[in-house]
Amino acid sequence: MVITISREYGAYGRSVARALSQSLGIEFYDVDFIRMTAEKSGYSEEDVSREGELLSAGSRFINSFLSTSAYNSSYDEIFQAQKEVVLELARKPCIMVGRCSNIILREAGVKTFDVFLHADRDFRRAHALELNEYGKMDVERYMDRCDHWRKTYYRAYTGHEMGDYHDYDLSIDVGKIGLDRTIELLTSMLEGNIEG
Repeated sequence: MVITISREYGAYGRSVARALSQSLGIEFYDVDFIRMTAEKSGYSEEDVSREGELLSAGSRFINSFLSTSAYNSSYDEIFQAQKEVVLELARKPCIMVGRCSNIILREAGVKTFDVFLHADRDFRRAHALELNEYGKMDVERYMDRCDHWRKTYYRAYTGHEMGDYHDYDLSIDVGKIGLDRTIELLTSMLEGNIEG
């Protein structure tokens, strides 16, 4: 089984994946996708980081317009490389964070357990401040931008809405039950169910 984790920004996706990786004894992939996709696509890690999971509405429009011709956009090429990486990694039990992995693997017939992590705004804001990835931008605006761009990317490449409960086996409000309890819950559910 492959475990996929989709998440709102600041809902502890990477932390949950790391802890599950340690308790279940399997690899987890998050930022590793950037390096692997760059190697496969020929794009730089900076390009993959910028275009590998984030897509603004304006970029989506331009991308859709250009994709109707013989031109392949960098977004499309990076997504295709990323999809190949997801499928390669899914040959053995692992945990994948984001990258439309739940839908990619479902369409490929791979057995998955799909999780969506979310939390209220105050909880996510506190974690966003800890992550300190927002630079000079207002943290609230940065959160909104990340969530919007992830959702736009997800919709563009899967035709699904990120966070729709139909696409997940379990949706967890990390803010309500807490990070430690989230990890305990997932570990107890998944232990012994990872092989084939």
